[in-house]
Amino acid sequence: MRGERTGWKRGFTACFLMISVTFMSSCASTSASNTTGGRQVIRIAIGTQDQVINTAVGGAVVREMELLQKHLPRTGKYENVEYKIEWSSYTSGPPITNKMVAGQIDIGLMGDFPAVINMLTFQKEVANADSLFIGTLAYSPTGAGNAVVVPKDSPVTSLADLRGKTVSVPFGSAAHGMLLKALETANLNPEQDVKLISQSPEVGGSSLRTGQIDAHADFVPFGELFPFRGFARKIFDGAQTGKPTLHGIVVRSDFAEQYPEVVVAYLKAILEANQMFREEPEAIAANIQEWSGVEKEVVYMFLGPSGLQALSPAIEDVHLTALKNSVATLAELGRVDAGINPDSIVDWVDDRFLRQAIEEMNLDYDRLVAEAGNYVITGNDALTNEPITNPKMAAQLWVQGEETVMSFASIANMLQMLPKLQEEGKAANVLFVHDRENGWKLFAENSYFVQTGNEISAFLSAEAAQNAASASGGRVAAFKDLQQFYAQQSQQALLVAPR
Repeated sequence: MRGERTGWKRGFTACFLMISVTFMSSCASTSASNTTGGRQVIRIAIGTQDQVINTAVGGAVVREMELLQKHLPRTGKYENVEYKIEWSSYTSGPPITNKMVAGQIDIGLMGDFPAVINMLTFQKEVANADSLFIGTLAYSPTGAGNAVVVPKDSPVTSLADLRGKTVSVPFGSAAHGMLLKALETANLNPEQDVKLISQSPEVGGSSLRTGQIDAHADFVPFGELFPFRGFARKIFDGAQTGKPTLHGIVVRSDFAEQYPEVVVAYLKAILEANQMFREEPEAIAANIQEWSGVEKEVVYMFLGPSGLQALSPAIEDVHLTALKNSVATLAELGRVDAGINPDSIVDWVDDRFLRQAIEEMNLDYDRLVAEAGNYVITGNDALTNEPITNPKMAAQLWVQGEETVMSFASIANMLQMLPKLQEEGKAANVLFVHDRENGWKLFAENSYFVQTGNEISAFLSAEAAQNAASASGGRVAAFKDLQQFYAQQSQQALLVAPR
């Protein structure tokens, strides 16, 4: 990483450390600066993706809560500066890259595949600047977030059932790479055994509704958003590939060289946004719903405790692996030069701005990394008040009209709570369970269950549930059957209760 190299662009180092009483800088000039009415104006143009939940903390939350303004430098060479902050939102990463190359966007938020294309495009097309990867937004070490979904009433339950079917996916995306690997693992030739077509998330969702395709593969949040909206069902999660995925931050190097303190300020805003989410995940999720149009339950599913994605700005080995894997897969797809060494992508990774931001906020880098990896469901059971000690066996529900989620130590306890809520005239918007083997957050109604005595375990796939039932001597059960069983138990308890 560039943070580990000492010979890179000495002017940048000098600029980063220098706080001058005048605004004139010896660093490279950039189109992001001009003068108005005698005052220096610094444009900060940020391209985000409001509907892609992984970019929320660096995009919508920072924008709507004006966190960047809070941290921007106001002293030294920035004393008389006027900041012009320009936000723009897109449905994918490529338009952000196009505008960064054109000098119209300074900072971009995007997934691993688009970020790799972004950095390589700068190497090929931009003579006087690089694109630097300076921080992570959210990530999954196993690939959760990318997914394959089918129409809700489809008989398809696995990738193997897609033989001879039409599957759409945004070509060149992380979901595209995930789909190709997943099909090969399922012994399906992507070129012969299925018909692959390119569709954006919006078009793919419409095609699922109208039956024009048999399955759709996509990135965050659509693999969960479409099922939540009631017209799709997930049959494969990217986590099953075991390949890490991320969304992160890229910045034009000329902007970073001229205004390093501004880049640090932006990262400080993200650090604050992350902390706000951890402290009040339901409240921030509700805000993100208002700003993005993505339901709060889906936002919470991705970024809340025991969520599908971890919030962390750090750049660790797992993130570098995600970027390297992206280079290799894009080369296989013919989207980048096949001769590019995947390891070379680290030449444009630079975490010095982030480390400076962490230092200025009196935070600890290693602790931030640990907190991201250990952000799981805790507290006491909403029914029994027992401590929640095993997040993989925990369950949650979000009651309509209530501001916070109810958590339970077990699925059985959550199921026992449902009749009680019904008696009170309440209903749940969503019920979450977690894959027993891997801890992935799942929608209860779309999951598979095994009941062994009084213990209920959830699984992503029918195959995993059947294997677990065979090993434990339990029985595979549908969620509706479990609901009915506990509802009947509740009724019987009422009948025998003293009056």
